[in-house]
Amino acid sequence: MRIEEKLRIGLVAKGGRMGAALAVEIEAARDMAFCQDQADVLIDFSAPAALPASLDRARAAAIPLVIGTTGLNALADRRIAEAADDIAVLQSANMSLGVTLLAHLTQQAAARLGAEWDVEILEMHHAAKRDAPSGTALLLGASAARGRGLDSASSATTADRAGERTPGAIGYASLRGGTVAGDHDVIFAGPSERLILSHRAESRAVFARGALAAARWIVGQPPGRYTMADVLGIA
Repeated sequence: MRIEEKLRIGLVAKGGRMGAALAVEIEAARDMAFCQDQADVLIDFSAPAALPASLDRARAAAIPLVIGTTGLNALADRRIAEAADDIAVLQSANMSLGVTLLAHLTQQAAARLGAEWDVEILEMHHAAKRDAPSGTALLLGASAARGRGLDSASSATTADRAGERTPGAIGYASLRGGTVAGDHDVIFAGPSERLILSHRAESRAVFARGALAAARWIVGQPPGRYTMADVLGIA
């Protein structure tokens, strides 16, 4: 396949951990090519401070944007919403196809299990990760809250909080160490039994491959906000 026939991918922060993983996967993909100047879609796995520039770049070029950056605040969310009026924007705290399905299963389980089942989310990442709980843990917590018809912010608590859990609260526990790419467990603890939904990421390649699947899907989509659930058709 000639270069001009391939999907041209632009990367933000190509030298970062995820940028390097994406570059490897793009090189291996037969239908894609790395192209910073005339990209068909832009992928940003950088830092929250870089997001405004990425949004401006995508809007100026009238191309879709795939966002995998975590630790974003309410202002960033508003900026993404504004950009989505003009371009297609896909945002996810975790681009793994497996985690996307895990979030769906978490919502389904929470909707079907009673309030007497407590929900605890345990996550572990490499020692250099800055945010805690991870964006993926918060994504899973939001899925559990939606399943129960709750607001995720009001139902959240932290694992190191002293005293009894408030009924309906969703707990988070974060572990850091080594080079762990990402471990997540959603624990439904009920009377005399537990249901544990788990995902293990063995390398950053799974996130890169998911982001490229998102890039393939989003090209040609109308302006708006999308998630990895849209890619899998489970939104």
